[in-house]
Amino acid sequence: MSKQVNQTSFLRTIVLVATFGGLLFGYDTGVINGALPYMSEALGLNSFTEGLVASSLLFGAALGAVFGGRLSDYYGRGQNILYLAILFFVAALGCTLAPNVTVMIIFRFLLGLAVGGASVTVPTFLAEMSPADSRGRIVTKNELMIVSGQLLAFVFNAILGNTMEDNIHVWRYMLAISSLPAIFLFFGMLKVPESPRWLVSKGKHDDALRILRLIRDEQQAKAELSQIKDAIAAESNLEKASVKDMSVPWMRRIVFIGIGVAVVSQVTGVNSIMYYGTEILRDAGFQTSAALIGNTANGVISVLATLVGIWLLDKVGRRPMMLTGLFGTTTALLLIGILSFTLEGSATLPYVMLTLTVTFLAFMQGAIGPVLWVTLSEIFPLRLRGFGMGISVFFLWITNFFIGLSFPIMLENVGLSGTFLAFATVGIVSLIFIFKYLPETKGRSLEEIEEFFRTYDKQDELLKKVK
Repeated sequence: MSKQVNQTSFLRTIVLVATFGGLLFGYDTGVINGALPYMSEALGLNSFTEGLVASSLLFGAALGAVFGGRLSDYYGRGQNILYLAILFFVAALGCTLAPNVTVMIIFRFLLGLAVGGASVTVPTFLAEMSPADSRGRIVTKNELMIVSGQLLAFVFNAILGNTMEDNIHVWRYMLAISSLPAIFLFFGMLKVPESPRWLVSKGKHDDALRILRLIRDEQQAKAELSQIKDAIAAESNLEKASVKDMSVPWMRRIVFIGIGVAVVSQVTGVNSIMYYGTEILRDAGFQTSAALIGNTANGVISVLATLVGIWLLDKVGRRPMMLTGLFGTTTALLLIGILSFTLEGSATLPYVMLTLTVTFLAFMQGAIGPVLWVTLSEIFPLRLRGFGMGISVFFLWITNFFIGLSFPIMLENVGLSGTFLAFATVGIVSLIFIFKYLPETKGRSLEEIEEFFRTYDKQDELLKKVK
């Protein structure tokens, strides 16, 4: 019994340490929200350079996501997270000490490489370290740590912004805080073992068994080692998909849906609120210090809604959750667009805006966010999974990049109302896309999902011939 307790405790330690990669992901994407108003003044930013500072991280994340998986295949999952911790630390210090906008953009890009690398490596590492019966619960802890990191960023922004409001370098303190979890991640990963699955893929079976014995009982360790060997042997005989396979209609349809779901999750405008929430509340009428405090509500609701979303995921279908989420976010965006115009100059507008952004995030983080990653992991059959996930996540980050870059420019040129009405219009298009193309995957095996797409295309071809 004591040995089993130790195994469970060690696994929890592994999960805690690794998910600090998710915490850094969240903090580094959220901290710009409060730092930007002070940074703009100190570095003389305009709407375009504000967008570049915020979005350079997202462009780096797109590249980091593409190469992060390959590097973790080469160096090992744990080793790659260790290197990412170093990059998180160096890039955080670089942003903190940046003397001008050019240096800031360069180090934000490097920070993005770390964020993107963590976005693919940490969930993979957690999945490979987890027992099969608790894998879903453990992997979703990374999503929880991401939104917790964003909440921490908003809280520290509010504290520093209100206690050091007259200090022109307050934004540097906000950015510097992210170096602390990077130190914890680095020293923690020095004590964390490598993924057994990766070790087996490199022929290190004895090392894999030794590590499995630290987190499983003897019988489970041996059985899992055998399963890993069989899975890797099967994958080695599997021909991987590539661009040429896009000539096959059913494969092309799956990749089209994967990209579509990834893009839809971002064109809701969620990250305009996560990155520019303080700016939005300031434009609505709050003072900067009050906007920083109000913005923490966005972080709190994100964490609570994510917990609810994880709980709902296996109780409600993916499709109704996604449609409900999009209906809620689009309605909130429409109301923001209308009321920010009709209540302009009113003392109630800032509070209305805060209420609507919180409502928006409740639907986004409680319905769309959880469904996004589960859907991407379910719709791709094994042969197509690496290619399909890679290209979908790349489009997710690139969409995020363009929204992050264009939002402050739109805010300056068409105002708060026009910007959010544009997001609402795109939300309506997204609803139509999901209603028309997204199938229900809950309760279906990967083989059944693959057969659905094959059959769907055959039926489609027959209908065309009849017409």
